[in-house]
Amino acid sequence: MAASLSSSVSSLRSSLQLLDSSINILDNGVNDFPRLSKVLQTTRHFELLPEPTLREAQQSLLDEITPSITHLLHVASKHVDRLARREQSLKAKCELQEGRLSSNEGHLSANNSQGQSAKLQSRRLMSDGGSKAAELRKLIQKKERLKYAVERLELQSRQRERELRKSMAAQ
Repeated sequence: MAASLSSSVSSLRSSLQLLDSSINILDNGVNDFPRLSKVLQTTRHFELLPEPTLREAQQSLLDEITPSITHLLHVASKHVDRLARREQSLKAKCELQEGRLSSNEGHLSANNSQGQSAKLQSRRLMSDGGSKAAELRKLIQKKERLKYAVERLELQSRQRERELRKSMAAQ
């Protein structure tokens, strides 16, 4: 009987060692369980939506943004038109000034020859009378001023005609 008890005790000890080893293995596996549960946890990064819901969201976004976009486009086009008109007016002013400069240069040379003849006439008249010479000088100056004014008005009218033709062509 002692032999049978001894084999039972040894069998029980080996069972205890096996159970202890199993407990250690399970303990090692369970200790890492919180990390494993976090690693294995599925996270939804993208949510799938049905197509009609997506289209409704797109349409509501479009309805919300469209008025703002049209307003901004209107403001931008008005600003561009204003800048184009300003550019045209500056070009017209430049052409007018160039015309004035070129006509002034031509008039200066013509005025010199006319001025010399006017001086000769005024000298002759001075001999006749000082009052007639002063009146003649005033009339010559008035004539020059009027000639300059007429040329300026002609240049302006030509410029306005060009602008009118451009605006009619643009429409």
